Amino acid sequence: MVNADDGGWNDRMPWVPGNRWDLVSHREPDPPRVSVIVTHYAQPQELARTLAALQQQDHPADRLEIIVADDGSPESPVVPRGVRLVRQDDRGFRAAAARNLGAAAATGEVLCFLDADTTPEPEYIRRMSRLPALLPDAVTVGRRRHADLSEVPAGLPIAEVAPPRELAEPEWLVEAYARSANLLHADDRSYRYVISAVVACSRAFFDEIGGFDESFSSYGGEDWEWAHRAWQAGGVLAHIPDAVAWHDGPDWAARDDRDRAAEGNRQTQVLAAKIPVQGSRGRGLLPSVPDLLVRLPDAVTPSAAFLCVDSFLASFPQASVAVDSSLREYAWTADPRVLFSGDASTPDARITLHLTRAVVILDATTLIDAVASLDHGEIGSLDLVTAEGVRFGLAESRRSRRRTHRWGASAAFRRDTRVADGVHPTRDEPHLEAWVGGWGGVDRFV
Repeated sequence: MVNADDGGWNDRMPWVPGNRWDLVSHREPDPPRVSVIVTHYAQPQELARTLAALQQQDHPADRLEIIVADDGSPESPVVPRGVRLVRQDDRGFRAAAARNLGAAAATGEVLCFLDADTTPEPEYIRRMSRLPALLPDAVTVGRRRHADLSEVPAGLPIAEVAPPRELAEPEWLVEAYARSANLLHADDRSYRYVISAVVACSRAFFDEIGGFDESFSSYGGEDWEWAHRAWQAGGVLAHIPDAVAWHDGPDWAARDDRDRAAEGNRQTQVLAAKIPVQGSRGRGLLPSVPDLLVRLPDAVTPSAAFLCVDSFLASFPQASVAVDSSLREYAWTADPRVLFSGDASTPDARITLHLTRAVVILDATTLIDAVASLDHGEIGSLDLVTAEGVRFGLAESRRSRRRTHRWGASAAFRRDTRVADGVHPTRDEPHLEAWVGGWGGVDRFV
């Protein structure tokens, strides 16, 4: 339980430990200036309904800016006075670029993204903007409900006319929000529950992590990639179930107008290259950025380095290991997963393990479990010790590093100690023939 003495934290801070947005659930900010970016392509009826609903928000009108970001519609959309329109050329499905275009034109402290066919209830903007106004690294996702709104004209109260026309809500999403207590218990895979049609964040955080990836040029995936980056940058994810916006039509998985299997497979392959966490990346292919980067200490003998590197890559085959550049001459360093200190670029891995001594892994079970514990929102770093109590390294998450850099607050995440059975410090000249041959016990290496 967090208290006022935990690292000096109190509920007036602009950050919370881990993902604990519930710690400021009692606070209400002064109404922030909100820029609503409505992404649109050739949906004049839906756009009119959504813009009318935005005019009925209970957020102060003088603190609300509305921008329509048009993705190259054949005809320029008609927007009412006071609504800004920005447009880009039609070069295929470029929702990511359209959102970025709208964000570039925005002047608000909080950015709220909506799709033209997703109509918000009157309290939507106020509820979505509350956490980003209190916690600049918060990302909120609203509740997208579905209804057949094809016969609903603009201007009618959406909260009254939509429920009688309601369609099925995606069960997997409902279950995920219930299981995670509305993302309070988020982890490295919770990006899957952030939907760009109903998402908000602070302008400062959006600028820091970068906008949506404009290489996405077909339906889906750009919101998950962006949410993954937000989480890895120390973002606080929260689902706001009473911030409701109504999507006109069923969830895309319920539609019959596309080859869902092929589309889903395409999206999975794109995201596997961009999100190298377990459950998202390929199971055997090397990811574009390693999930785990192991850094060996300097002044390790070539024999001890060989044993340490080889045992780590056997236990974590998709990891990378950084060694001193003086070892570059050895044949075993030809493996592309072996990197060298002093090289131009070092991967920004999700987890970095700084070894304080060379070790050999004879049984990786508990070490794998320890590293996996950094997937969750509360733990930021781990002191790793052997069964005999010898400390051999510090593992820290990128998420923790980014948050600490932003706020200068080491209390943002918990630092734990984990015992890794089966990991042993090596001597300077371990018996490498026994290692590669697979014979001999621990006494050959320690």
